[in-house]
Amino acid sequence: MRRTGDGQGGTPVGTRWAAVLAIVGAGVVAALQVGKVIIAAPLLRRDMGLDLAAVGSLTAVFSVLGMVGGIAAGGVIARFGARRMLLLGLAATALGTAAGAAAPGYGALLASRVLEGLGFLMITVAGPAALQRLVTPARRDLAFALWSCYMPGGMAVAMLASQAFADWHAYWWCAGAAALLALACVALLAPPSAAGASLSWRGLRQDTIDTLGTAGPVLLSLTFMLYSLMFFALFSFLPVLLMERLGLSLAQAGLYSAIATVANVIGNLGAGMLLARGWRRSTLIAIACASMALIALLIFRSGAPAMTIFLLCVAFSAVGGLIPATLLGSAPLLAPRPALAAASVGLVMQGSNLGQVIGPVTVGAVIDRHGWPSAAWVVVAAGAGGLLIAWGLRRLGRRASHAARL
Repeated sequence: MRRTGDGQGGTPVGTRWAAVLAIVGAGVVAALQVGKVIIAAPLLRRDMGLDLAAVGSLTAVFSVLGMVGGIAAGGVIARFGARRMLLLGLAATALGTAAGAAAPGYGALLASRVLEGLGFLMITVAGPAALQRLVTPARRDLAFALWSCYMPGGMAVAMLASQAFADWHAYWWCAGAAALLALACVALLAPPSAAGASLSWRGLRQDTIDTLGTAGPVLLSLTFMLYSLMFFALFSFLPVLLMERLGLSLAQAGLYSAIATVANVIGNLGAGMLLARGWRRSTLIAIACASMALIALLIFRSGAPAMTIFLLCVAFSAVGGLIPATLLGSAPLLAPRPALAAASVGLVMQGSNLGQVIGPVTVGAVIDRHGWPSAAWVVVAAGAGGLLIAWGLRRLGRRASHAARL
């Protein structure tokens, strides 16, 4: 008999893999809503006459909401239960997607993206909290490695699915149907979760202070910020880079970008296996940051043949995947107390979203001013920062006894 307490309850007797896969699927569907705008941008510009800034705003809504609301979402999830908030997030995603498909103009479409963004925030913070109570300690790193595949998996699905649509409205309707399917799977397979303590502004403020005052979650959040900066510094402009360097069409660039994005899954799963074998988390972070910095130098400054550049992008994505699985699996373990596991995940996700905001903006400005080769130095600087944080995590592990094996 498996224990089905809430995320702050006891240790599960066994791992509920069907429920784990349902929750991972919910994350993939959430990430699909991010990727659909990126790949449908030409269709949106054609039908609505939007400029690039307007299209960028449709994507940035998700990052801005995540950047400011991560810890608060964690507090709400701790109060109402991870499963409930996961279901609510999927419902909001489906409703927002349907509203977007029926939007008569840009204003209504942007408003629908806010609703989708709230759903995305609830899903991405509630997902790890829900997983925490479904897996045994021996399987935790593998389960979180699977969860960390949600973003590259969802982005790749969005890019590949775009090949089947000539109209963005149909794309939106299908994305909403996917959210409803994910909602049904979670409702059927994930066990109920008990509610926590009552929610109050005073309690939420104290939870925020406690989370921000703990070194572990803060260092993890900073690491995710730097990783997202590095990853999206390249992948936000990858279709453009491939079209310019390889002479690909938009559809071909989308397919190649999907291949490079899927490579990130290899790193995520690899991190889960390495952590299960006893590798230190700080070691994996250091290896990934150093490798991404070196590969970025080769991509942007080597003058290598076009196909070599593409293969380097695949390698960049794969080795970078070591970081999300490591961070998301560590966040609940480094929380100030078990009840703040969701808040710690929320803080880590805030770092991720901050990197997604500043990465493309910074690199885009650098490329406009100094050309493509200069983008390498942004990634190198972020990689160096990641190495310093990995050293800080190693020192933190030496000062205290952590189950996370820093």
